Amino acid sequence: MKSIEIKDLSLSFGDLKVLEQLNLDIFDGEFLVLLGASGCGKSTLLNCIAGLLDISEGQIFIKGNNVTWKEPKDRDIGMVFQSYALYPQMSVYGNLSFGLKNAGVPKAQIAERVARAAAILQIEPLLKRKPSELSGGQRQRVAIGRALVREVDVFLFDEPLSNLDAKLRAELRVEIKRLHQRLNNTMIYVTHDQIEALTLADRIAIMLGGSVQQLDTPHAIYNHPVNKYVAGFIGSPGMNFMKGALSGGDNPHFTIDGLNVDLSRYAFGEQGVQPTNSAWLGIRPEHVHVGKEADGLAFTHEVEVEVVEPMGADTLVWSQLANQEFRFRVGGQKTVTPGEKLIVGFDPISASVFDGHSELRL
Repeated sequence: MKSIEIKDLSLSFGDLKVLEQLNLDIFDGEFLVLLGASGCGKSTLLNCIAGLLDISEGQIFIKGNNVTWKEPKDRDIGMVFQSYALYPQMSVYGNLSFGLKNAGVPKAQIAERVARAAAILQIEPLLKRKPSELSGGQRQRVAIGRALVREVDVFLFDEPLSNLDAKLRAELRVEIKRLHQRLNNTMIYVTHDQIEALTLADRIAIMLGGSVQQLDTPHAIYNHPVNKYVAGFIGSPGMNFMKGALSGGDNPHFTIDGLNVDLSRYAFGEQGVQPTNSAWLGIRPEHVHVGKEADGLAFTHEVEVEVVEPMGADTLVWSQLANQEFRFRVGGQKTVTPGEKLIVGFDPISASVFDGHSELRL
């Protein structure tokens, strides 16, 4: 069952088109993440769903009801902002209950809802404190709690963790996932952080220039990106891209500065293999094998280590392959030094091939 339907939505500010003919269906109980770089339109889309921006064209349906021109308070949504937006003069209890009081909810019901939200978010000891007496993580829990007490079907999160330090961000990310598993409400979450997207989402909508580039599960987007932009945006560190020529026929090859990569095991799309002098071969650093692990792979080559970045559990190594930047991972306990020569290899079945002009996956 569809929880939210967005039909042919467009939004312009004067001559500037921010969203154009956007269509998106979000299912009941789904956790959808809108992911993209700054300026891609993800927060704008969220604000349109919330009713904080008037759209230029199109329609928005929530639970089958056309809410295109309804006020935010009439859309049956709860929204959590990046900036917490708490009332500094009120206690945590006051912040949680304020909206309910204004809506005329009976006191007993307010107390029950606040107690339930506080228990879920583990903030019961904080109910008498003012926001100034709370840490950033505690303030964000209160902001989430203010949405929870409304007992709505749809929750909207606008980069709620971006103001927190890395450790606290990771902790609250887990709490938000637990919250979704417990409530099973529809949640739409905006972020520019791909780790948040991959760990939280049932599906991810990757946005660029006001349009959705790919809408799919984290697994599908990571392993089968539809274009070079998506491939480069997902993954940390990003995918290696090498520009070369693609030959067709029954035994396709990718040629990079004289090196040949056998692509006979690569799964090309329905259009098949079309020879071109301009194509991209992408391989993720974690799909590169080193040393004896590279034995027997379809492609192997020797590279020289340029830069080493220890990252604890593993080490990121920077090198050159066919005069193009090439990164790969090795185990964190393996000693690697600049200037060292290593044999690297990969299986093209783990690679991605993109057209050099359209940058679409082949």
